[in-house]
Formats: sequence, C-alpha cells, structure tokens
Amino acid sequence: MATTETRVLRVSRHFDASPEHVFDAWLNPATAGKWLFATPDGEMVRVEMDARPGGTFVIVERREGEDVEHQGEYVEIDRPNRLIFTFAVPSYSPLISNVEVDLVPTARGCELTLTHDGVLEEWAASTEQGWHDILDGLARSLAAR
Repeated sequence: MATTETRVLRVSRHFDASPEHVFDAWLNPATAGKWLFATPDGEMVRVEMDARPGGTFVIVERREGEDVEHQGEYVEIDRPNRLIFTFAVPSYSPLISNVEVDLVPTARGCELTLTHDGVLEEWAASTEQGWHDILDGLARSLAAR
C-alpha cells in the first residue's frame, strides 16, 4: 500500500571546485544536461531553464523508451551560496517537494549540502541514492571542464 508519509533527505559532498563553478553548473542548461537527473542508460532529450526566482526548469530524459520529465520552479538563487527550487516528477508522483542546495567554501573547493524536503517515504531510499548518483555526475562534469 502506498503511503503519503514524507521525510527530509540530506546528502553532502565535497567538490574540488570553487562554489561559483559548482553553483553555475546547476543553472547552465548545457552543463546541467550532462549530469542533472541523468542516468547511465538514459538519453537527455530536453533541458530548459529560466534561472531566476519564479523561473522554471524542465529536464526530460528518455529511459527505456519513456520520457521522464523533471520539473520545478526556482524559489531562491543566491550565487554562489544557496539555490532553492521546487521539484516534481509527474509521471511518478503528483507530489511537489522542495530542494535546497547550500555551498560553503573550503580550503580546497567547497562543501555542498543538499536537503530534499517532502520525499515520499516509499521513495526515500531510491531518492537518496539518486542524489548521490547525481552529485557523482556533477563531480565528473566539473572534472572534465
């Protein structure tokens, strides 16, 4: 039976890149399309971003013949410290959740903490793993630049 219980997920990762480079990777469609909501076997088919408070994003990846749309609205953009956006994947759930990305400079790059509030309990484990995979993709993208 499906549950409507939600929880807050928090994942952190160190990057050997400046907070500005890491932050900008979240809002540049050409860059984000390489790692944000990308899976190893998927094909990115559309990345649209209106990166301003109140602006929206749509990222569509084709997975096993199905187009999976990730969408949201930017709530706060405080470069290079904080990014807040709403998040939904309508083909999986009608729920709209909130994601906060906080960046803190370190001696050798920055520490990113991502907080995802409103994740359905039944999706918590896979969502948490998904964010770890996404941040791995971000690290690869930053290393390749």
